[in-house]
Amino acid sequence: MKKVVSILYKSIKYLFVILILYVITALVCTFIPVNNSFTEAENGVQIFIRSNGVHTDIVVPVKDSIKDWRRELTGLQKYNESQIRYVAFGWGDKGFYLYTPTWSDLKVSTALKAAFWLSTSAMHVTYYPRKPINDEHTKSIYISTEQYRSLVNYIEGSFRLNSDGRFEVINCCNYSGLDNEFYEGKGVYSLLKTCNTWTNKGLKEAGVNTAVWAPFEWSVMYHRQ
Repeated sequence: MKKVVSILYKSIKYLFVILILYVITALVCTFIPVNNSFTEAENGVQIFIRSNGVHTDIVVPVKDSIKDWRRELTGLQKYNESQIRYVAFGWGDKGFYLYTPTWSDLKVSTALKAAFWLSTSAMHVTYYPRKPINDEHTKSIYISTEQYRSLVNYIEGSFRLNSDGRFEVINCCNYSGLDNEFYEGKGVYSLLKTCNTWTNKGLKEAGVNTAVWAPFEWSVMYHRQ
C-alpha cells in the first residue's frame, strides 16, 4: 500500500512540474513575436480575432472578391446575400466542442482525450449578420489581399472533406443562442496544438504579427492590444 501511495505521489508531483513548465513556456513564447515587420494594409481585407475568454475565432467577410464562403458552408444556403455579413471559424477538440457547451458539462474523460492526442477535431462555424465591433474581446486587423488568400487557404485546409470533396458537416449539435454549425476537422487536438494555436498559426500564415506559440487565449490576444 505504501508503494502505491508513493507512486501516486510521485506521479502527481511530476504532473504538477510538467504543468508549471507548460505555463512558463507559454508565457515566454507569448512574448516572443513573429512577423515583426507586419503593418496593416490600407484598403485591405478587414478580419477580426474574437475571444470568449478561453477560445479564439478568426472572423472574415462571408463574401468578397477573393472568397465566397456560401459555396462550402451549408448553413449559409438558407440566407440571402444580405442577411449574413461575417463568418467566424474556430478549430478544436471534437469532444469539447460537441459535448461541452459549458464548463459544467466537462467530463474528465473528455479532458484527458483532448490533452493526450486521443480525440478527433472539429471546425465550429458561426454566422453574424453585422460586422463585429472592436472591443476588449474583438480586435480588427486589415491585411492585404495576398495575405487574405493565405489565410483562406489555411482555413479551408482545416476542414475534412467528404467523398464528394465538400466540407463534412456534423449534424448532431450546435450552441444555443448562436447561428452556428459544426464540421469535421483535420488534425488532432493536444496540449501542444490547441484551439488557440490554430488561430495563432492562421495569423502566422497571413503574415500578421503574433506569438511564436500561443496555447492560451491571452497568448493570442496579447498581440492584438
